[in-house]
Amino acid sequence: MIKILKMSEVPASEIFARGTDKRDVSAIVSGIINDVRARGDEALYEYTLKFDGADLSSLEVSPEEFDEAIDVIKARDPEFLNIIAAAAVNIRRFHELQKREGFRTVNAQGAVVGQRVIAVSKAGLYVPGGTAAYPSTVLMDTIPAKIAGCKEVVIVTPPGKDGKIDPAILAAAKEAGATRIFKVGGAQAIAALAYGTETVPKVDKIVGPGNAFVAEAKKQVFGQVSIDMIAGPSEILIVADGKSRADWVAADMLSQAEHDRMASAVLVTDSETLAAEVSAELEKQIPKLLRSEIARESIDKNGKIIVASDLDEAIRVANTIAPEHLELCVDDPFPYLEKVRCAGSVFLGRYCPEALGDYYAGPNHTLPTGGTARFSSALSVDDFVKKIQYIYYDRESMLRSAENVNRFAAAEGLTGHGRSVMIRTEGEGQ
Repeated sequence: MIKILKMSEVPASEIFARGTDKRDVSAIVSGIINDVRARGDEALYEYTLKFDGADLSSLEVSPEEFDEAIDVIKARDPEFLNIIAAAAVNIRRFHELQKREGFRTVNAQGAVVGQRVIAVSKAGLYVPGGTAAYPSTVLMDTIPAKIAGCKEVVIVTPPGKDGKIDPAILAAAKEAGATRIFKVGGAQAIAALAYGTETVPKVDKIVGPGNAFVAEAKKQVFGQVSIDMIAGPSEILIVADGKSRADWVAADMLSQAEHDRMASAVLVTDSETLAAEVSAELEKQIPKLLRSEIARESIDKNGKIIVASDLDEAIRVANTIAPEHLELCVDDPFPYLEKVRCAGSVFLGRYCPEALGDYYAGPNHTLPTGGTARFSSALSVDDFVKKIQYIYYDRESMLRSAENVNRFAAAEGLTGHGRSVMIRTEGEGQ
């Protein structure tokens, strides 16, 4: 059963504690990465058989497999293709607004200075598999990369034991415009993207969530490639007043608890009555879930209900925890939104469950976890671009700047810097 804590009675260390995956997988991951670097595709085939139970004859998804996936969906649920397309429209609209242009200006000394914004050439996207399929992640990660202008968008995702990728993932990849898809997951997939193999291309940036092994692999290859973030278990924090419906709040908490046994679902409310009602509702709803065992462990180990003195204190708690997902379940959420400083994505009002953002609304669902929303942001078009600065001084603007640069160089003891400017002034004005 979920814990109910009162802000006035419980130490801050318990209020702000969160569930974390404490497994030390660094040595295992390091070994996998080194093996993939040394043996390439051969290692990928072996790890896919070992970890996923799939004996593959080819790592890359073929055009025929794409066609087969579309046929499967048309037979199983033809409307789902339209739903994927509708979600993609919303995601594209949102992310198109993030696209930045470069600029050029003239500084006070008359020099031309500017910045170009260009896409990385190759983006690698990790899409989790195993206990669930995530076509939504395919859309959320591929579409911003395409909008940014990446020439190649490569997806890696673990296959099922039959050696196939879930048809919904392939349908989403086709809709989003992914370039290639490979049937490989885990740390070995991250290693393949970072260093390249005979089949899997080396990329410039790796994005996407995954388990502890994937997160550790991203950490270890950072520097060889860029990464988006080190993603941890999923989180939701709900700020709700006493007028909120307990069954709705409980359902929203379970929408994250069912992700992972390490997921965290937290309610912060100013109502002791609501706290008790939500606790009871969780007990009613957990047995009804398909993934009830996962949700049960998540709620019991990492879930909590915090009773605050008022909603302002509840917002302060939210800012300290800095959750991945933050719901503000009140009649007028916008004044409270102005007080939110730390959250991955915020869901406003009583009719905006987090699942709308997971699948359909448009804002990205690849979000900072583990309190990193204090300093990082949702995946965006910016994650797939780099900025190149440029400077142009003509003779006159250089002369107007030379002495100031020389003095800066002298202050730092770098006389060679100063000399490189002053040598260009010698003989000037004679």
